[in-house]
Amino acid sequence: MREWVASLVAKESDLVICGHAEDAATTLAEVSRVRPDLALIDLSLNGSSGMDLIRDLHARFPSVRIMVLSMHEELSIAERAFRAGARGYLLKRESTARVIEAIRAVLAEKFYMSPSLMSALTARMLGGATRPAGSPVDALSAREIEVFHLRGEGRMTKEIGQHLRVSVKTVESYEARIKEKLGLQNAAELMREAVRWHDRKHGL
Repeated sequence: MREWVASLVAKESDLVICGHAEDAATTLAEVSRVRPDLALIDLSLNGSSGMDLIRDLHARFPSVRIMVLSMHEELSIAERAFRAGARGYLLKRESTARVIEAIRAVLAEKFYMSPSLMSALTARMLGGATRPAGSPVDALSAREIEVFHLRGEGRMTKEIGQHLRVSVKTVESYEARIKEKLGLQNAAELMREAVRWHDRKHGL
C-alpha cells in the first residue's frame, strides 16, 4: 500500500514522499525527524492501533495534517478518526484520482471524506438513515473491528495473528474484549456473530 501511494505522489510535480513507516513507533520518530505537511495513516498497523497513533500525532505535532486511508467503511470509524485528530478519511477502494484529490484538500486545510461516507453522514443528519440496531461497530474499537472482520472471513486465531503481525495471546485478548462488549459467551458465538456481520456488510 505504501508503495502504491508513493507511486501516485511521485507523478505529482508539487508533492513528495519524505518518509514512511510500518508501525506507530517508527511513524512518530519519522514525523519528528522530517516534520511533514501531511501524514497518511492506515488504521491497520503492526502491533498497534492506528486510532491511537492519530491521537498521538495530533497531540505531539498539531501542525501535521492527518489523513486516513482505510478499509473500514463504517461511518462510526470515520467519525472516531476525525475526533482523534484526522482531517481526511478515504476508503482504500477509491480511485487514484480521488486519493490525490483528498491529499490536496487536506493540505489546503479542508476536511475530506469519501463520498459514500459523506452521503451516509448527510442522510443520517437529515434523519433519512439510522444505524442498524445492534450493530457491533458502535461498541468495538477499530482494532477489535479488524479482528472481528477477519474472524468473519473464517480465519482462526493463529491466522489472524499472522495477518496482523501480533501474537496469538494478543488476538485472544482482543477477542475476549469483543465477547464482553457484545455479550457473547464463547468462541462459537463469536464466530457465528462475526460471520453474520461480515455477510451483511458484503450483502451476502
